[in-house]
Amino acid sequence: MNAAENFLDISVKLFGYYKSLADRSLALLDDEEIHFRPDDNSNNIATLVKHMSGNMLSRFTDFLTSDGEKPWRNRDAEFEDTYTSKEALLRDWEKGWDCLFDALSDLRADDLTRIVYIRNEGHTVLEAITRQTAHYSYHCGQIVFLAKHIKGARFPALSIARGASRQFNQAKFEQEAERKFFTDGGKA
Repeated sequence: MNAAENFLDISVKLFGYYKSLADRSLALLDDEEIHFRPDDNSNNIATLVKHMSGNMLSRFTDFLTSDGEKPWRNRDAEFEDTYTSKEALLRDWEKGWDCLFDALSDLRADDLTRIVYIRNEGHTVLEAITRQTAHYSYHCGQIVFLAKHIKGARFPALSIARGASRQFNQAKFEQEAERKFFTDGGKA
């Protein structure tokens, strides 16, 4: 596998990893909890999901051929809490991720140096994907943080449990050394 193919492969894995952390957090919440807002200046999970979905649809629809900030996008409306059910939120969540993963699955190594635009600013495809990886991991972390705050002690560890690092590392070092990505085969 060359570097370009490796980048595309790990980008899909990273997006999938951060999505899975948020998915596992969302699964713990009910219709009311997705609207919890710590204070008036904070986003709740509903608006974070709405924003992420809107961003993904805008950035990855016609990814290689149109500006990533679509004329039909209303970014300000993404921060208005309008979901009436968790089911509607999850439909939008999956629609955004499906758009992203579909766009990435169409890319080839040669595409990484092509120029795409976001708000009329040129990025290589590699730069645009890296930008969105950082953006979505940031917001997935916010979703996890809010869910953990809402659930308190009932929130399960999503990676290595507190106090379990030594055992986790011991099990890793008892295995034969091998080349693999950290998301392959379990907890990170």
